[in-house]
Amino acid sequence: MSEENSKLKERVRAFWQEHPCGTKFADAEPGSRRFYELVEEHRYTKEWHIRAAAGFANSKNLSVLEIGCGLGTDGAQFARAGANYTGVDLTQAAVDLAKRRFELFQLPGTFLVADAERLDFPDNSFDIVYSHGVLHHTPDTAAAVREIHRVLRPGGQAIVMLYHRNSYNYRVNISLLRRAGVHLLRWNPGVRLVNFLTGEPEDALREHARQLQMQPGYLNSEEFLSRNTDGAGNPLARVYSRAEARDLFKDFSRVELRTYFLNKRWLPLLGPVLPRSLESQMASRWGWHLWIYATKD
Repeated sequence: MSEENSKLKERVRAFWQEHPCGTKFADAEPGSRRFYELVEEHRYTKEWHIRAAAGFANSKNLSVLEIGCGLGTDGAQFARAGANYTGVDLTQAAVDLAKRRFELFQLPGTFLVADAERLDFPDNSFDIVYSHGVLHHTPDTAAAVREIHRVLRPGGQAIVMLYHRNSYNYRVNISLLRRAGVHLLRWNPGVRLVNFLTGEPEDALREHARQLQMQPGYLNSEEFLSRNTDGAGNPLARVYSRAEARDLFKDFSRVELRTYFLNKRWLPLLGPVLPRSLESQMASRWGWHLWIYATKD
């Protein structure tokens, strides 16, 4: 690994160690039973497609590795379905919280701190490798995909979600609306206006305002993308087209792509009243989440 990538990965680790994914969606004591219940309720209400897309119910008696286990929310679904589940994460904070979840809900599973680009598992170890919204945050995503291929058994399947380049969220929301609106954050009335129009919390908007003032490269395309996906302090996020995703998974024998999640919050006026059937149709073309289903020979 290059020195530059090594430093970037440490920044990624530090960010997610301080902000374990999903914790902001629960107004309860982290690690409490209520905390995990609220996180799960929010996740599968907002991203209602996940249960079917991930195929939790089809994992009984299969060996499942999740890369980027977070709080163990999806991992719990695999474990409840009867999978032999292992979860890994780059941060100790996530591993500790996921372990606590499994203990509270009396679920079987194994958790380890691990780097997606260098997994400490033998070849041909798992039937399924699952990773939702994680690999676009690691410096060498291609190396992580090679590791997935290595640890999968022949006939095994990778189920991976990456952010989608040709999505409404990237092409319109991030690249146009947020880029235009960020200049309003230079003034307090602008912060309040953006809060009113979007519902984004004022404290999050003020952090963007601080980054805009303190970080000279904030408006550069790559920096802007990273800081407008998972928090103003997020050091790395990438987006992938369907062609780029296929190239990442070129070592697999079969690759199927699907897109989900329209993120209706950023559809002015239409979002709150959009029927789920129409939302699904739109998301199948312009969804923010690009799901890759790749089978190893």
